[in-house]
Amino acid sequence: MSDHHDLPWPDARARARAAGRPLPAVSRTLHHARDHVLARPLTALTDLPPFDTSAMDGWAVAGPGPWKVRGRVLAGDDSGVLAPLRDGDAVEIATGARLPRGATGVLRSERSKVDDRLLFGDVQQGGDIRAQGQECRSGDELLPAGTVVTPGVAGLAAAAGYDELIVVDRPRVEVLVLGDELLDSGLPRDGRVRDALGPLLTPWLRLLGADVRRVRRVGDELAALRRAVDNSQADVVITTGGTAGGPVDHVHPLLRDLRAELLVDGVAVRPGHPMALAHLPGARPGGGRFLVALPGNPLAAVSGMLTLAVPLLRRLSGRAEPRPRRVRVADAVTGHPRDTRLVPMTGDVPLHFSGPSMLRGFAVADGMAVVPPGGLRAGDRAEVLRVPR
Repeated sequence: MSDHHDLPWPDARARARAAGRPLPAVSRTLHHARDHVLARPLTALTDLPPFDTSAMDGWAVAGPGPWKVRGRVLAGDDSGVLAPLRDGDAVEIATGARLPRGATGVLRSERSKVDDRLLFGDVQQGGDIRAQGQECRSGDELLPAGTVVTPGVAGLAAAAGYDELIVVDRPRVEVLVLGDELLDSGLPRDGRVRDALGPLLTPWLRLLGADVRRVRRVGDELAALRRAVDNSQADVVITTGGTAGGPVDHVHPLLRDLRAELLVDGVAVRPGHPMALAHLPGARPGGGRFLVALPGNPLAAVSGMLTLAVPLLRRLSGRAEPRPRRVRVADAVTGHPRDTRLVPMTGDVPLHFSGPSMLRGFAVADGMAVVPPGGLRAGDRAEVLRVPR
């Protein structure tokens, strides 16, 4: 049964997003801006193309043919375009080369014939010319603020004249994996099991735009946990395990010792209801410092990520919330009497192996279905949260 202070799942997600605000804007080179978010619109610094260019290998021609061949123009070489073409002139031209003044079209190589320095072929007026400003004009807004810098965005920015971009700084994240029972390698043995969350969380956090400073193991001692959090320079500290009320569950005593502000303390969701979000004292200018406490069971920790960490990190990194995805479920899904359930899905099919300690379903899932109290019937529509693939 959920405790009286457990927040409804939608409220917990909303509170996590509202807790943060975008980190300060910084300047990053194009090579280092990947996965950041634009802090201001991307505005073209030049026309694209910046001048008329040839769209094909062939011949730049002036007027009707036949044409007398006068020379050659290559991409990046302006020497062949200094003199304007007159009617009846042609120059050999490469794709992307600047079009000489006076050119009225480009005759493709495969449609041409040269006989005794005379060029023959059919060409349309303006044919195969990429006109200056065809893609954009200088000053046009190419992308809005909030756009994630993908390889395509970096390439567009370079073409538009940028060397650096003004982006929202990436939140620095440190992951503290709690538990003396965890192993980093090999098979489970002597009552100990493998740590699944370190390998799971690290790439996921990077996909969210986080700067993952390190993932470290911390033993089941309150003093060790306190030192790790005190020494962390991260904007967000994520802990795994230690959120319940057992003899070695030290997260709540830590938060009391730190006089942290508990923003979320338990969520009405299964799996993973003993999760927490706290605002820690001390932050870099313009930002906050947070601790997200995930349960130790792997699928329960996934639930905590989707409920608290993902909305918070999206907000800190300047990312917009994605549009909700809704799917008609192919099969009925059993619900909890009072709490929301998060269930792995692939397509419209709910997956088995959805217990708190299981990752077999999540490993092949493309989303997590939000199952309201009472469950879903086959054909009901459900919100499906995106998960990393």
